[in-house]
Amino acid sequence: MALKRYENNGAVRRARKVRSRVKASGRLRLSIFRSARHVYAQVIDDANGTTLAAASSLDASVKAGGNKTGAEAVGKLIAERALEAGVSVVAFDRGRFAYHGRVQALAEGARAAGLKF
Repeated sequence: MALKRYENNGAVRRARKVRSRVKASGRLRLSIFRSARHVYAQVIDDANGTTLAAASSLDASVKAGGNKTGAEAVGKLIAERALEAGVSVVAFDRGRFAYHGRVQALAEGARAAGLKF
């Protein structure tokens, strides 16, 4: 019963719908997670099941924390690390989060640093 309640949760359904569209594109995906205090981002290769690059607001190089400024810094950092790994084009996987606020700031930071999606 608990599993059924989890599967019918609106956030889970939203994330599943977004993720299925992103995976259908066949590109590597830039997956983000936003907690109350921090922002995390990963570039994931679903074909091999590997993470190619990762960044978060917990990194020492990001001084601003988990606010919009910090999210933009995380976006720039993940773009730099992805470009070092040879990835220039990704699909943006926002998961269950609306494209607003810190999620939007992270995406704009990644685009400004040269990542295309």
